[in-house]
Amino acid sequence: MDKINDVTAEKSVIAGLIQHGQDAFDDVDSILTANSFTQEENQIMWSCLQQLFKNSTTVDLPTLYGASKVLSLDEQFSKKGLKDYFKKLSSTTIEKSNVSHQAVIVAKLEVAREVHRCSLIVQKNIVEVKSDKSISEILAIGEEPFYNLADTLQNRGGNEPVDISQDIDEHIDDLIENPCAMMGVSSGFPIYDKIIGGGLRQGNVDLIGARTKVGKSFFADTVALHVSGKLNIPVLVLDTEMQRKDHIHRILACLSDIETNEISTGQAFKSQEKTKKIRQAAATLKKMPFKYCPVAGAPIEEIVSIIRRWVKRIVGRDENGNTNPCLVVYDYLKLGGSSEMKGNEQPHIALGFKMQQLVNVSIKENVSVLSFVQLNREGITREGEDVIAGSDDIARYCSSFCLFKKKSEEEVAEDGGESGNRKLKPILHRHGGGLEEDFDYVNMNLIGEYGKLVEGFTKSEYMLANKKEKEGFDNEVNDDKEGFVVEEDIDPEKPF
Repeated sequence: MDKINDVTAEKSVIAGLIQHGQDAFDDVDSILTANSFTQEENQIMWSCLQQLFKNSTTVDLPTLYGASKVLSLDEQFSKKGLKDYFKKLSSTTIEKSNVSHQAVIVAKLEVAREVHRCSLIVQKNIVEVKSDKSISEILAIGEEPFYNLADTLQNRGGNEPVDISQDIDEHIDDLIENPCAMMGVSSGFPIYDKIIGGGLRQGNVDLIGARTKVGKSFFADTVALHVSGKLNIPVLVLDTEMQRKDHIHRILACLSDIETNEISTGQAFKSQEKTKKIRQAAATLKKMPFKYCPVAGAPIEEIVSIIRRWVKRIVGRDENGNTNPCLVVYDYLKLGGSSEMKGNEQPHIALGFKMQQLVNVSIKENVSVLSFVQLNREGITREGEDVIAGSDDIARYCSSFCLFKKKSEEEVAEDGGESGNRKLKPILHRHGGGLEEDFDYVNMNLIGEYGKLVEGFTKSEYMLANKKEKEGFDNEVNDDKEGFVVEEDIDPEKPF
């Protein structure tokens, strides 16, 4: 470890700051800290200079010593003979332009020392691994220290103010040359995409809240099928509850138009026609960039590692280093176990931290994330952000939050039986406009036996259509769709 340094470069940086003052310090402050230096005298000098430049631009022995007293380093300043050290460095000539160059050398060697430190942490932790750990958990042990280091380095020096108009002409030219239908990845539900501001955006987490057994997984599978099948965009489904075969049965039912129960029991294969359709559906599914990973009980660190590996190995980046379009579907956000709580930490705090980590990885890896969360019992009758089970903090970090609920008997009767059995109600939407009326929602129809979830029209659109019909105007709702937006991607005769 002691060999991973350059004492001459460290001295040159300190000498340059003494000679050239605030201007030189401002050039290197964003990439160096006291820990960047390995010699104690240089660490003390850096800390004192940093303190000095907060209130003064004059660098001399009295002001530097005064800064050491503010930091309670005056005793060390004297013991280390830094008065003589200051005089020696003051007489060392270094060009201002060379200070930044030497600072880069010091910063690079600090990174090398940190990498070495991370490797020691991995070695220490890996020898303590028990046989009950999964392969993903073992990989996370090796990756987490280095990912944390990368995050720290990425944040250092990355917040320098720039003109808001910087590169604006190039940006406009890019928009002209590369127009797109929407900002994010389409979910396959056009009204939902519009509500949240143009699809599932990269670097954002969009949240769907529902009570148990309402159909969160149907929603997840429907979106995953559309994105990977219709759009040919990589999808990663992280599942905390269901088994892979259950998803397969449901997806095959959706693609083949054969009931899920017939497929899961094997009864469908008594028919050659149905067997052919299921085989065709399977062949279609094989072509999709659709990855599945069970994460029941997994801590957030392991989930973050899984996402990062998937981005690196499957999704990839373009020639500019930007992550290619992709979607992570996390079904659903909950605590993996007591290991995710620290000491006497309350579950809602731990769950809020987990949501924050999910948002962080979506930003740092620039991926779109659709996540689901359980609603508490108040979510049966109330409709607000406070109905999220476990933590109100979850909604604070998401880009949008919608409720996915069973429609009441009254709502079904009022909207008409053809309007569907579920509703999607926007609560929060950072980028989109939501729906204009507070009472409004998107009608959804869950056809569980065929693994399908279909988006319909909004409640306000039905009300307007019914009003026009009663007044003798043409009904704008297309009768052959029975009030629902049915696209080719859910047509069993034309599977993707």
